[in-house]
Amino acid sequence: MTQPERHPSTDPREWLSRARSNLTRAGNRLAGIYLEDLCFDAQQAAEKALKGVLLSRDVEFPYVHDLAHLLHILESHGEPIPADLRRVGRLTPYAVATRYPGPGVPVSEAQYLEAVEIAETVVNWAAKLLHGADAGP
Repeated sequence: MTQPERHPSTDPREWLSRARSNLTRAGNRLAGIYLEDLCFDAQQAAEKALKGVLLSRDVEFPYVHDLAHLLHILESHGEPIPADLRRVGRLTPYAVATRYPGPGVPVSEAQYLEAVEIAETVVNWAAKLLHGADAGP
């Protein structure tokens, strides 16, 4: 199995590669894996893709998991945000709230499928902005 090409952490391509890695894991339904864990990977894919775009625009970003906030930072620096990307905030709870055992309700199949679809949308958008590449995992 071939590993992705590595780039320095200051290179937006590395952030996009890591986003693609998380997206691949999010879509890999294997026995014994909680949907919550796959949704965490979907959230991470979107987060890293957004941070890669911020980095490519020379915009400092906070190390936060709030995806709507990251999108707002991009928009405040003049980046046009497509309407379908505004759903990305739905992934934010998967960054922390569902990662550990707790009182929350388990993630449903529909929520999981939505999380992966949103993450794919964000990663594809970021790939087009960064280098016109197809973001397929």
